[in-house]
Amino acid sequence: MKTEKILLDPEELPKRWYNLVPDLRVPLPPPLNPSTRSPIGPEDLSRLFPKELIRQEVSMDRYIDIPEEVREAYMLLNRPTPLQRANHLESYLKTPARIYFKREDLSPTGSHKPNTAFAQAYYNAREGVEQLATETGAGQWGSALALASAYFGLDCKVFMVRASYDQKPYRKHVMNLFGADVTPSPSTITGYGQSVLAERPDHPGSLGIAISEAIEYTVGHTNTKYALGSVLNHVMVHQSVIGQELVQQLAQADLAPDYMIGCVGGGSNFAGFAYPMIGARLSGQAGSTEFLAVEPTLVPSMTEGEYDYDFGDTAQMTPLLKMYTLGSSFVPPPIHAGGLRYHGCAPTLSALVDAGTVRPMAVGQDECFEAGRLFARTEGIIPAPESTHAIKVAIDLALEAKRTETEKTIVFNLSGHGLLDLAGYASFLEGLPKAS
Repeated sequence: MKTEKILLDPEELPKRWYNLVPDLRVPLPPPLNPSTRSPIGPEDLSRLFPKELIRQEVSMDRYIDIPEEVREAYMLLNRPTPLQRANHLESYLKTPARIYFKREDLSPTGSHKPNTAFAQAYYNAREGVEQLATETGAGQWGSALALASAYFGLDCKVFMVRASYDQKPYRKHVMNLFGADVTPSPSTITGYGQSVLAERPDHPGSLGIAISEAIEYTVGHTNTKYALGSVLNHVMVHQSVIGQELVQQLAQADLAPDYMIGCVGGGSNFAGFAYPMIGARLSGQAGSTEFLAVEPTLVPSMTEGEYDYDFGDTAQMTPLLKMYTLGSSFVPPPIHAGGLRYHGCAPTLSALVDAGTVRPMAVGQDECFEAGRLFARTEGIIPAPESTHAIKVAIDLALEAKRTETEKTIVFNLSGHGLLDLAGYASFLEGLPKAS
């Protein structure tokens, strides 16, 4: 069986990022000052972000030029990435559905995160920043920012959620190799981390806590800015290279997806994958694609959370964001999909869910690992635990097509590989019945 790959030439790499906000049918609710409940201005973000990223965050431009230095870096990150058909998975399932996946696992750090990490590091370096501080869950974002910081000559400080720090020790080593300093969160090096540990010395941590620590660290250190791997719109904008490539690949193969699927923690890989297609729909182009955003049942911000203003971090240092949220004090269980352990969802994605443009779904950890195991056996790729959430739904839809004897085209985003997440797979496999 021949593996089908839809490839783009390097010169077809997008020259502009896509910004969904101008195409939203209802204006995006603005971030609010928590004290006054009035919209914040660009000056309120200047201590955390460089000027150009603030401009992108509030931009109403549909397209934003990608600097040539960033495009060159993207090519080193193996962009454009293939759109690949899951022939062997289809054969195993005996389904009439066609399953395709966008391969964001091919970057040097193994996920989609460098798409924004390199852009953020570039703009910070250009404005004379010397150090970036950030949080990371499973470590994909921290690894990406560590690499990007090294590429553009910046120091990098990473607060890694304690549960993932313990579950995924090799992520820390990757970040260290790229020159980053990594501290488990909650930590003793910030006042907020100390207060959390005083109440619960064995706290597993959360992305909300790690964000608070990274912000406190940023404010307390000179010539340091904060970098965020998801949620805010400039991150979604940078990730749009995924979806813009995908649009070209679908046209090249004359494919019209019935379903587009991505996993969701904060929302960055889903946004990058789906927003260009969603934007075309919002702009009046015909299409019947259903957009599915998949989260863990144990961190169900979209499916069980409230659509309301909330803080992006646990210490309540950020502006208030209108989003689906479980509450900024929510402490997620230490599931292995560390990148999906966030209490909220990006404001842009939340607006799309609220409008009914995107359908949220939640799936359990064990069924996701089973889907990941099947994908590894059939396609030869070990997916990240986060990506298995999209794979699980893709398999379910393919089996439904089999039951109804209908041809469907299913496309999902393989947001990263799981080669540094084997402890999670080991725990899953050890719980399975042993072969006789």
